Amino acid sequence: MTDLPFADLGAEQFCYLTTTGRTSGEPRTIEIWFGTEGKSLYLLAGGREQAHWVQNLLRQPSGTVKIADIEFPITARLVTDPNEDALARRLLLAKYHGNLTEWGRTALPVALDPRG
Repeated sequence: MTDLPFADLGAEQFCYLTTTGRTSGEPRTIEIWFGTEGKSLYLLAGGREQAHWVQNLLRQPSGTVKIADIEFPITARLVTDPNEDALARRLLLAKYHGNLTEWGRTALPVALDPRG
């Protein structure tokens, strides 16, 4: 699936990311804030590389995301490009208003790209 209706899904408050546990091998699902741009979803990990879901994705970058009633496979990657990093931060800070400036400045951006 390459053409996801992100325009419609972007208004949802949460997505559900399922990763494979790095030691257990079992599915692990979290509810997390997200932003969308083009064909990518962006997440920010406040715990950076110590976040369990990030550690799981570093071990095995494939997983699934569910937004509303739509579930699709993804491949995760750490955002390393400075322009994409700034984009991810802007997207999430614009969507989730409030006093989130430290989180928005220090969190680790992760991109989820649909596959299949």
